[in-house]
Amino acid sequence: MTDTLLPNGIEDSGGDGKHFRKGCNPLSQTGRSKLQKQRASLNQQIIKQMRMRAGAENLLKATNNNKVKEMVVLELSYVNSNLQLLMGQLEGLNSSVDVYQSAEETTNIPLIALGLKETKEVDFSAPFKDFILEHYNEDGRTFEEEIADLMDLRQACRTPSRNETGVELLAKYYSHLPLIENRFFSPTRQTGIFFTWYDSFTGVPVCQQNLSLEKASMVFNMAALYSQIGTRSDRQTIVGLQEAISSFQRAAGMLSNLKATFTHIPSYDMSPAMVSMLIQLMIAQAQECLFEKIALPGVQNQFTSLIKMAQEAAKVSEIYDQVHQLMVQTPIKDNVPLFWSTMSQVKTNHYRAMAHHFLASALLDHELGPNDDEDQQEKTLSQVYDQLPEGCSPLGILKNKDERERIGKAHIRRAISGHEEALRNYSLCQHLEKLEALQEILKASHLRSLDKYSDYDNEEEFVDYIEAPDIISKTDHKAEMELPAATKVKVTDFFQRLGPLSVFSAKQKWTAPRKIQVCADDRDLGFTLKGEAPVQVVSLDPLSRAATDGLKEGDYIVAVGDKDTKWMGVSDMMRLLKDVDEEGIEIQVVSVIDNSPPMPTKSATFSGNLPKTYSMICLAHNDEDKSSKTRKVIKKSSFLSWGLKNKMKSASTLSLPTDDHSGALSWNKPIPTFPNSSAYNNDNFLH
Repeated sequence: MTDTLLPNGIEDSGGDGKHFRKGCNPLSQTGRSKLQKQRASLNQQIIKQMRMRAGAENLLKATNNNKVKEMVVLELSYVNSNLQLLMGQLEGLNSSVDVYQSAEETTNIPLIALGLKETKEVDFSAPFKDFILEHYNEDGRTFEEEIADLMDLRQACRTPSRNETGVELLAKYYSHLPLIENRFFSPTRQTGIFFTWYDSFTGVPVCQQNLSLEKASMVFNMAALYSQIGTRSDRQTIVGLQEAISSFQRAAGMLSNLKATFTHIPSYDMSPAMVSMLIQLMIAQAQECLFEKIALPGVQNQFTSLIKMAQEAAKVSEIYDQVHQLMVQTPIKDNVPLFWSTMSQVKTNHYRAMAHHFLASALLDHELGPNDDEDQQEKTLSQVYDQLPEGCSPLGILKNKDERERIGKAHIRRAISGHEEALRNYSLCQHLEKLEALQEILKASHLRSLDKYSDYDNEEEFVDYIEAPDIISKTDHKAEMELPAATKVKVTDFFQRLGPLSVFSAKQKWTAPRKIQVCADDRDLGFTLKGEAPVQVVSLDPLSRAATDGLKEGDYIVAVGDKDTKWMGVSDMMRLLKDVDEEGIEIQVVSVIDNSPPMPTKSATFSGNLPKTYSMICLAHNDEDKSSKTRKVIKKSSFLSWGLKNKMKSASTLSLPTDDHSGALSWNKPIPTFPNSSAYNNDNFLH
């Protein structure tokens, strides 16, 4: 059951420049690929039946004809029956844990893996091209390669390989989603792109136009993939067990991240209650693997070692009992496969029985000798019980052979009854009956406890039977959630040619690019520039040729001649424009359109629970009352201005700000900052 990888053959412009891989080859007949194919087919049948049911229910509400109503009710009964059958088949697929187990797995109890959420294909081509043309005023056809790379990456995520490479593939697409959202998903406009994902337990489809469902589903599938990596690990080796432990802890970490980040996803498999249960399930399986790791080299037949293993087994049983209690709660029990809840119940009883068996062995096979540390053994035994039977004490049990044997046989009886209960639970689930390895393990454990009891059973002797007390769970290696580093993949924006995302995003609105002829007058272009890429025009001389041709303060320069300058900073732009002569050069600029709602005339705030209202009119800077005759136009110095005629200009290509606050120098005059001061809050003005 290996996962075949196919090279995509397309350079990953959104990653590290290497070729990203497609996922598991959908044509390769692996057990997991067959399972996913069957799940996809069932999802399509389920959505078809649900549409038929919705149509029949609508017709039933709309008609008053009794004969039609009878026919519709009959049709609804057929549809509901088909839905029940399809749901049962899907539950059977979710119960196929043998597909996810290691090929070398023969002697370990099977583990549960989450199936990947299925999705429908999404075509970004037409919506993205239209958006690029309408919003960014560029030809969307020039971005066909980037759109194709994005679609190939998403398609590959539907069949990821079952290893770290597959997780990295999902993480790469997940890291691209915020970039795609900022580029194309405007808060005021719908793109017309629908993302459809199917519930991994029920197959019910969920469809949304925003990217929240897409992001959450990616996180869920990363957790599912980690769970599948854990189940396929070879648990007959320390390395394999460590891989399984780490994978289940990472799966729990991803699910915890899903629960904390996405709280209103309509798909029930990602609801807070379901995710909480899945987190506990992953932690339980990690703890089970930790127990197997301790037991793999063999358990030393010593009093302290056996007591330690008893408490470790009790810990595994305790966590699985918590998982089972979550699974039987409504409405989780209506969506989780019966196989899962039965398996958790089987493991609860099995590991509890193992705990009693280990403790019985410690009491029956080991007597307190003269060379043993009496105080240490008493302390160890006292930490095993929360409450001993009346008249018993840890030291009394250790020193009294009959008392020791009586308590030990009580524990072995509880071990036998626990194994019998596990076998009974196993027989009640039809999907569990297919797991012959599990049945063999349960039978062998039961037989071992029976043999232990028969060694100390004396029918001729009258025995005062007592109930063995519960064992306090304890572990030196607690399984905890772990957030994998693979989810933090650094990627490069597929659509970086559109410009810096801080400016050229779906939230901003611009004018169409305008062509401006820029000429140098005595090596002075008539404006200064500021900011990182893209460069923005400030301090525009209203008498300059550029201003006459339509250049405005606040414009972004997006091209100089035939060269795209969206990613150019001030220094690069200076080198590009410094050789402009009197004939000039043509630049392209865009202006931001303020699409925010108008500012109200009054704004209310609260201070000390008392409302205060301030008029915004008094805060406005108004020069309209000044006579136009008294105002004098002063030419502002350009950052490209230099020469010997003007004594106020520096011999350098840059004129640095001075300490002159009198306003005598034109470039030190204050710029009005109301009502829109965001364009002038940058301290890095270049004059």
